[in-house]
Amino acid sequence: MAPRKKNDSQSKRGPVNPNAVIENAGVMVEQPITETLEKNYMPYAMSVILSRAIPEIDGFKPSHRKLLYTMYKMGLLTSARTKSANVVGQTMRLNPHGDAAIYETLVRLSRGYEALLYPYVDSKGNFGKVYSRDMAYAAARYTEAKLDPICAEVFKDIDSDTVDMVDNYDATMKEPALLPTTFPNVLVSANQGIAVGMASNICSFNLREVCDTAIALMKNPDHDILETLPGPDFSTGGELLFDEAATREIYSTGRGSFRLRAKWRYVKDGNLIEITEIPYTTATEVIMDKVAELIKAGKIKEIADMRDETDLGGLKLTIDLKRTRIDQNAAAFPWTQWRITISVTQSGVGTAQSIVGT
Repeated sequence: MAPRKKNDSQSKRGPVNPNAVIENAGVMVEQPITETLEKNYMPYAMSVILSRAIPEIDGFKPSHRKLLYTMYKMGLLTSARTKSANVVGQTMRLNPHGDAAIYETLVRLSRGYEALLYPYVDSKGNFGKVYSRDMAYAAARYTEAKLDPICAEVFKDIDSDTVDMVDNYDATMKEPALLPTTFPNVLVSANQGIAVGMASNICSFNLREVCDTAIALMKNPDHDILETLPGPDFSTGGELLFDEAATREIYSTGRGSFRLRAKWRYVKDGNLIEITEIPYTTATEVIMDKVAELIKAGKIKEIADMRDETDLGGLKLTIDLKRTRIDQNAAAFPWTQWRITISVTQSGVGTAQSIVGT
């Protein structure tokens, strides 16, 4: 039997030192749990809060910022779309979390997915829909993307030393610590984040109303925000059930909730209801499953059939009614997720005054 060849790496290591000692090997050290948490867990918690889950003052999480900055350096603000796979591959120089996570970030920021009131990515191809649980997005090799024109305001003067540049994860290139957005983007983009002992749920607001509010607060710090910022807007539409007292509480404390319901119309000729807008964070499949469940339980007797007629023209759920006819002014059926409550956390909308006022 021929002798086994030595590995090249082993031959370069040299002889093993038999007297080598691993410091503190096998030594057990007693330590109060509070000290262990302070030394080991707290740095981890702060890293998750600051570097992963909670958006910064520019309105972006690190994953969003790395992706958009990569697209900016690729020249995708003014050039034609490129394959999403190309964008994902380039972004891995800044974001080491893998291609799947990067592509999911790209999808959420895209116009096709409809998760944002003002998308940052001009997309082409099947990017799925935020209001559909089963409508999956296509693979990155089939879709195309470039930066949306609004990103011209996000990156304005970035090459004029307006923000700090820091090393990427392997110190081979620089990336911005923040993006020099010219408008209060943190209030314009809906954002959710769960960190360690902290969470945020930031609603999206109309861009014009946010800018008007910022100008009003700069002129008068005592400006009543409700006069120029009456409430949030959502990319999926729906009707906001306005409550002035609750809204003021949210603006001042950062905690509370908004109530939304679906937008619908009654078609008399066909004796049917068409739902064209649903509350943010719910899905068409969830609504249809809930309706089917209520019909089986005998709680709804007016519905003959319900189907999803969503197409390129937009969302549409159609409900065929039995002989029962309804009044157009009647309250929308309240027994499903057509009405939903959007909660707001402390690091979200409640900081509107302090953010807009800076």
